Amino acid sequence: MNTARSAPTAPPEPRMSGQTVVVLGGSAGIGLETARQARGEGADVLLVGRDPDRLGHAAAEVGARGTAAFDATDPEQLRRFFAELPEPVDHVMVTAGGNYYTRLADLDFDRARRQVEDHIWLPLHLARAAVGRIRPAGTLLFMGGVQRRPGLGMIVSGALTAALPALIANLALEVAPVRANLIAAGFVDTPLSARLLGDDLEQRREQLRATLPVGRVVAPGDVAALAVHLMTNPVLTGGTYDIDGGQQLL
Repeated sequence: MNTARSAPTAPPEPRMSGQTVVVLGGSAGIGLETARQARGEGADVLLVGRDPDRLGHAAAEVGARGTAAFDATDPEQLRRFFAELPEPVDHVMVTAGGNYYTRLADLDFDRARRQVEDHIWLPLHLARAAVGRIRPAGTLLFMGGVQRRPGLGMIVSGALTAALPALIANLALEVAPVRANLIAAGFVDTPLSARLLGDDLEQRREQLRATLPVGRVVAPGDVAALAVHLMTNPVLTGGTYDIDGGQQLL
């Protein structure tokens, strides 16, 4: 009988040691969880958002290297932020922005225009501002949705969801060798979802637990794990990566 004990296995080396991750929309939800997981992989993180108090709390929670409070949809503020960085960064993720569901008869054109700014113009302005400030092996990472089927109330969000994969694929060619990718998420159980659904939140959770093939609701940590994978896998670019627990299959 062989009683020799195998030598203990050394823990894996952190995948992001020496790298810096910038998260726009990093004070809560998916952005904050991505910052937390990137820190766990050895990266430094910089959090960007509009509310300095929320940013301060988030930075203390994850041990961020710094914060910057400004409106990322303002091209000049975005350009100045990247121009004033003391050194290049490795990855930039954008989780800012929301969705707008409405019927044509109720369409608020000003609100719809802000959605276009968040989902179409922001990636373009960001890429222009960040290229040259991201190291060649780095990543631009954006968030979109998975609802690609036409439906009532989808006249704005459906069009933007359909447009983003093409925009990011073309952007990947423009910014190479920096990589560009899109995470397309279904319902994610975030504080934003809680604010939007209010008293209907628990009903929505129960519905998804009962119907999704994975048997549970997608959490911010699930999306963050995908984000970190896209940052650390050096051959992924120009792609759209769905994460919805099988929601599209229903």
